[in-house]
Parts: sequence; structure tokens; C-alpha cells
Amino acid sequence: MKLDVNALRYLTKDDFRVLTAVEMGMRNHEIVPAELVDRIAGLKHGGTYKVLRNLLKNKLVHHDATKYDGYRLTYLGYDFLAIKTLVNRGVFASVGRQIGVGKESDIFEVATEDGTVLAMKLHRLGRTSFRAVKSKRDYLRHRRSFNWLYLSRLAALKEFAFMKALGDHGFPVPTAVDCNRHCVIMSLVQGYPLVQVKELQNPDDVFDTILGLIVRLAEHGLIHCDFNEFNIMIDDDEKITVIDFPQMVSVSHRNAQMFFDRDIECIYKFFNKRFNLTSEENEEQDGSESDGEGNSRPSFLSVKKAAGSLDKELAASGFTRKEQVEMEKYIDEDAEGHDSGSDDDDEVGDAVPIDSLKIDRDHSDEPDCTLTSRDSGVPGTFSEEHGTSCSGENRLESSPSGSNGDAKEALESEGKMLSQEDEDNDDSSLDHDEEEEDAELTKKLNKQRKKAIAAAHGRRRPASSRNAYKDKGKGTMNSKIQRQACKW
Repeated sequence: MKLDVNALRYLTKDDFRVLTAVEMGMRNHEIVPAELVDRIAGLKHGGTYKVLRNLLKNKLVHHDATKYDGYRLTYLGYDFLAIKTLVNRGVFASVGRQIGVGKESDIFEVATEDGTVLAMKLHRLGRTSFRAVKSKRDYLRHRRSFNWLYLSRLAALKEFAFMKALGDHGFPVPTAVDCNRHCVIMSLVQGYPLVQVKELQNPDDVFDTILGLIVRLAEHGLIHCDFNEFNIMIDDDEKITVIDFPQMVSVSHRNAQMFFDRDIECIYKFFNKRFNLTSEENEEQDGSESDGEGNSRPSFLSVKKAAGSLDKELAASGFTRKEQVEMEKYIDEDAEGHDSGSDDDDEVGDAVPIDSLKIDRDHSDEPDCTLTSRDSGVPGTFSEEHGTSCSGENRLESSPSGSNGDAKEALESEGKMLSQEDEDNDDSSLDHDEEEEDAELTKKLNKQRKKAIAAAHGRRRPASSRNAYKDKGKGTMNSKIQRQACKW
């Protein structure tokens, strides 16, 4: 939408009061209800609705009645609020012509009361040419829902902070003056975009200076991420000025090396195409090192970070907050631990013998009904086959002490015979059962290990939670059938 400030001089205090009410309502409403606007504005005698009609006539608000009667701010209304605030602060007094337009912003000339000309940059995210802001920029951070006006405000605040810090550290950037909402006021650069320059007196010096700026930014912990001929201004004396900073990231960013190499590649391609400069003709460059192939391009790994890190001071992307850093560390440690844990599980499953898992088998010299039925694959088989030995021993232990000697001797001889036969049978059966149990235990352990790994990965839920309702229904039917069988 084209900025026309002629209507600004005719707006009253009530008009700006209602515009501010709509802005406040948009904090938690996409479309602000008219009743809420009236309640926030607090105008008497229903004056809010009359003001809304006037604002709608000047296209400062948009009316939407699809779900309910409501209004939202347009970019023009947001521009008027920012310009009014800056004028009241005395930052500038008049607005001039438009001097630049991009996919994310519009740039205008403004003048102060003493005639100093400044540049006003209005961020306008959400244009049709650039709507992939959520994937290309990190303005949202942890937020899921967003508004284009709110994103523009975040971009303006970020650019103002970067411009202020870089100017304080001696970088060739415009001087940051003030910022309000999505509007940034800066000094006007007397120069031309590098893309419009056809000839240079010293292209080698300009080339070295630009590459030196990229390396110097990296030494201070920042990467421009959009360092190309469109964001470099050059004056008649061939002095360089860098602009456009909202997308800057930290050298701690996970894709920092890729962004650094991309900026270097953009400069090399432009100078090679426009001024026929190649890397072989520029072997001596500031801050550059040659790799094994003799190429002298600046390397990200060779950049030494300076003591004063601007990425920490400005909370650049990739070095934002403690929560983000701790979360990234936790994710990395969790991934490494999971990989090592899965490898250890595989090694344990292949190398550890099953005999080491059988704790009670060393104390199983005496036949025990409960132990064998618990460890066997088919419960109760051992007790059924050797029930005589168990019951015989129990009978021997519980025999009365008042019986005669002959009976005792007969019982003792019979007990010895039975115990010898049981020991022989136990040895042969235990060997056979141990082989079967080992195979069954390995199968069960492998199944349990696979289920645990799958549940940890999140690919499937545990069997108990998945079939809870099925087991519940089957349990009731089984109980009914059991009751009927008992009656029969």
C-alpha cells in the first residue's frame, strides 16, 4: 500500500485514540470486535463508531464481518501510528519521497526541523513476493501463531539493535537514530547500491575491503547472511557501507558455516561477472587463508573470534537465550545417548550369554516345583511330570515320629530309591529343559528388547496401552464363561 501522508494532517486525537484501541485489541484478536474497540477507546456518546467509519474511509482499518463485526489495522494505519509517535518525539518533522523498495520494506526520506535529511525504513512483511518469513527468518522463535504487523515490529527492533551495536564498534553502517513499532530512522547514506555500479577505479581494493568486512563480522560473532551487491552501498570515493541487518545470525548457529560460505560466494560471483576478477588474481587478501588446493578464499574455520562477542550482547539467532542453548545441548546429548544406548543394546543382545541372566539356577540342585514352573516356557509341566517326587519328599518331611522302626526303615529305603531315581531323571530332564528354556528366553528377551526400542523411538505405543480396551472386554467374557462352567 502506498504511503500517503496527506490524510495525516486531518486526523484528530479521537482518530488516533481509536487506532490505538484497535492496535491494543490485536494483541489477542485477529479481528477486534467493535464492542471491544469502543470499550478500550472510551469515547463518549458512541463516538467510536463514527471515528471507525472515518478511518475505514481513509483505509487505515479493515472491516471484517464474516464471523462477527470487527476491525483490524492495515499497514497504512500502522504507519500513521509510528509516524505520529516519532513526530511527537521530535525525531523528524516532514516526510518526503520514496527512495527504495524491497521485498520486506519501503524506504522514505524524512527531514528534521533544521533541514537534516534522514532515511525512514518501514518494514512490510507479508507481501506476496516474500511470504516464507517463518522458514526464512527467526522472528517468531518459540511462537506458533503470528501477525504480519507484529513480525514487522520484531524485524524493526532487531535491525535497530544490530545497527546500533555495529556502529558503536566501528563498522561502516548507517547511524541508528530511533525506532518505533515497525519504523526505523537512520542516517541517509550518500551513495549507490553496488549492483548499479558498472565501473570501479580500484576493484581489487573494494573486493578486499568487502571480504575483510565479512571476516571482521565473523570475528565479532556475527554473520550477515544476505551480504550481496544489493545490500552494499558505495559512494564516489569508493567507500563501503553495509545495510539490511534483520537476518543476521551468530557464529554459534548450526548453519553458520553455510551462511558464511554463501556470503563469500555471492561476492566472488558478482566481482567475477561484473569486473572479471577471479580468486587467482586476488591471492593476497585481508583475513584470508589458502587451503590445500591453493585457493585463497576466507575460511570459516580459520576465523578467530574476538573477545567482544556481539552475538551474546544482541542475542543473535543461534545464541538467543539460555533455554534455547540448554535445549540444543539436551537434544544433542539425548541423541548421542540414544545412539550409544541402541548400540549397547545390540551388543548385549548378541554377546551376553543367557546363563548369566539365570540367577536362581545355581541354587537349583534340589528339585523345586515352584522354581521350575516359573522358569519353564510351559507352566506346570515339570510339577505334573515330577509330582511324585515333590509329594514324596513332602510326605517324608511331614511323616509322624511315633511310627515303628520297621516302617521307618521301609520308608527310608523307599525314599532313598525314589530320591536316586528322581536325581537321575532330574539331571536328564533339566538338561533338556534348559536347552528349551534358553531358546524360549532368548526369543522373549529379543521381543521385549525390540518393543522397548520401538517404544523409545515413538513408532509404536506399548502393548498394554494399545489393547487396554480389548483385554478388558475379553476379561469380562472369560469371567462369564468361567462362571457358567463352574455352574455346569
